[in-house]
Amino acid sequence: MNLMFSRRRLLGSMGILGGSLMFPRGLLAAEADDTRAVAQEAWIYAYPMLMHYQTMEKQVLNPDAAEYVGGFNRFRHYSELYTPKNREVVTPNNDTPYSWAWLDLRSEPQVLSVPAVADDRYYVHQLVDQYTHNFAYVGVLSTGREAGDYLIAGPNWQGSTPAGIKGVLRSETEIVMVLGRTGLKNADDLPAVRALQQQYRLRALHEYTGGPAPIAAPAIAWPAWDSKSGLGPGFIPVLNQILTLCPTHPSEQALRGRFARIGIVPGQGFDVAALPVETRQALIAGIQDAQAQLQAGTGKVRNTLGLFGTREVLHANYLNRAIAAAVGIYGNSVEEAFYLGSRLDNQGQSLQGGRRYRLRFAPGQLPPASEFWSLTLYDLPDRQLVANPIDRYCLSSRDRLQADADGGLTLLMQSSAPDDQRNWLPAPQSGPFTLVLRLYGPERQVIEQRWQMPVVEVISA
Repeated sequence: MNLMFSRRRLLGSMGILGGSLMFPRGLLAAEADDTRAVAQEAWIYAYPMLMHYQTMEKQVLNPDAAEYVGGFNRFRHYSELYTPKNREVVTPNNDTPYSWAWLDLRSEPQVLSVPAVADDRYYVHQLVDQYTHNFAYVGVLSTGREAGDYLIAGPNWQGSTPAGIKGVLRSETEIVMVLGRTGLKNADDLPAVRALQQQYRLRALHEYTGGPAPIAAPAIAWPAWDSKSGLGPGFIPVLNQILTLCPTHPSEQALRGRFARIGIVPGQGFDVAALPVETRQALIAGIQDAQAQLQAGTGKVRNTLGLFGTREVLHANYLNRAIAAAVGIYGNSVEEAFYLGSRLDNQGQSLQGGRRYRLRFAPGQLPPASEFWSLTLYDLPDRQLVANPIDRYCLSSRDRLQADADGGLTLLMQSSAPDDQRNWLPAPQSGPFTLVLRLYGPERQVIEQRWQMPVVEVISA
């Protein structure tokens, strides 16, 4: 993912913005320094929402896209293992095949129904609002292994809860993404996973109760998303449309007021080309400042503490929210899954294809997780799976790994096959890569950082 945009590229992107759009008079009067500072703050705030919109555009708004799920209020289940050819999200995993759905809650809530599952089966449905907050969960760690019906409501719903509903999950925004994950034990387990996915069900509230359908919400004129211009000044009109579905949270009243000074107002048009040159340059400079700030922040990430969660957990740290979207959008809250990783070896050098590495867990120091753990390798900077001759993209506690003589465990990362391949995670022939360790159902010692991932060691030739 290329976060940085050149000045030439940003200026060139302005031409696609419609001349009929408006810009606020206040922006003309704003000082250049103020415009630059507010633009930096606003771009950091907007980045995860824009990346979220990019995903929605492919999955819901563009029937020609390979990622299209079929529209709002329905599941699309991904029942095949991810390969390097799947590139719709960064840092994909094969631990938990996905079930995606996008809910339009403007006219009425939706009811999510889940089946009962066995003690050795993991699943979770992560509910994400348009801010990318993980505002609720349905799954074995949060709601248990029993069957249940859960009502997902938007910010303006005032109805009564019908009988049979186990819980009401309230979103701040009118559009909600449901990302289901079903634990996969091995390739032979795929039929069981597919059977379980078919039991995840979405119904409109009136269908659940047998009542009349409400008046349909009006159609939305969704703005086109262009990845080349959408992260330049063109982010403002897209954000303005998104914010029409996001009522202002009390904690953000002052923030929204500052953003209005540069034209960020829900539902308002915006014409970058009509701005005075000085104002336009200040806006571009602020965006470039924000992109540099984000790039610097992503380079410091070592775990996911403070990156994913509810609004209360993130505590108005908009930079962390943006970093989360950049390094792996839709990561779970730490109580559900904890993510660790490394892109450096024990000598402080970047992990590089063509070199040999090992990751050793000492006796009694395997990743402490109630469900399972996995280690996945991704290329950089794209954070995608790496093609290899045995089609292996991760190692997991569910695999038949070979323990060390002392009871520890050593995993090998290299491009050439070792004599014993059971603990081998194939690496690329060349180029940088990174490792991500996922713990599903992490124990408190992980969340409190009393357990640490070992360093990745270089194996001498």
